[in-house]
Amino acid sequence: MAAQKINEALEHIAKAEKYLKTGLLKWKPDYDSAATEYGKAAVAFKNAKQFDQAREACLREAEAHENNKALFHAAKAYEQAGMMLKEMQRLPEAVQLIEKASMMYLENGTPDTAAIALERAGKLIENVSPEKAVQLYQQAASVFENEERLRQALEMLGKASRLLVRGRRLDEAALSLQKEKSIYKEIENYPTCYKKTIAQVLVHLHRNDYVAAERCVRESYSIPGFNGSEDCAALEQLLEGYDQQDQDQVSEVCNLPLFKYMDNDYAKLGLTLVVPGGGIKKKSPNAAQDKARGPATVGSHAEEEEDEYSGGLC
Repeated sequence: MAAQKINEALEHIAKAEKYLKTGLLKWKPDYDSAATEYGKAAVAFKNAKQFDQAREACLREAEAHENNKALFHAAKAYEQAGMMLKEMQRLPEAVQLIEKASMMYLENGTPDTAAIALERAGKLIENVSPEKAVQLYQQAASVFENEERLRQALEMLGKASRLLVRGRRLDEAALSLQKEKSIYKEIENYPTCYKKTIAQVLVHLHRNDYVAAERCVRESYSIPGFNGSEDCAALEQLLEGYDQQDQDQVSEVCNLPLFKYMDNDYAKLGLTLVVPGGGIKKKSPNAAQDKARGPATVGSHAEEEEDEYSGGLC
């Protein structure tokens, strides 16, 4: 079966080369017919699992389409060549060809197809090179946003944000989440804005930036319905616990269903959040002296408690 398919492919290659030849009565190559034959050859090679030869046939098909000024079909052929490289586990090379196809789709005036190709490339490379996948998803999001296809743009930004968190690129993740939240606010999807605020706060606290986390919550009060929501109440409780170095309170909040059932990457941020100092409150000098003297009296214990909260709750 494989040998039969290979012979079939070689026959198509021969026909394609014949279409490209010129002579006294044929001054111009027939690029369209040649491209068709190279495409048929690629399919036959693929069916025979001769992926490298299929890739080469796709590249020849793409070249013929380019010579014929058929950019969309050339891009399709480059994309198919990339998929043949995927079959050979040559993923970085596959992504390069799909990126090239995406640029040609844009040049041809078909941006949606370009964005879909970029997303496909991101999926291919995600486990091998998350950094490259983030770049591809962000590019796809930009194309979708330019076309005012905001929901598709958000899907791409969401993938990028999660990969950034997974790779501990938290500064970039914070910016990506802010971009997501801005678009969700623009399309008036306010409940998802609340969830993105939770993700932002967790990212900021893992960056040890309490001020940014607090500002994030404060700015979210302008989002309709946020103030008074369970998301808002939980975040205020989380920030209070973090500020007071109360690990028990922080862990209790982060174990709420509101946090635990977020996307896995954000849920992990909650479960691994540790307050400054490891959650051990510093004892006052008086407490240390009392411990040295022995068991404290009821009166001295009361004074110690009063001392601890003398500066207020915050």
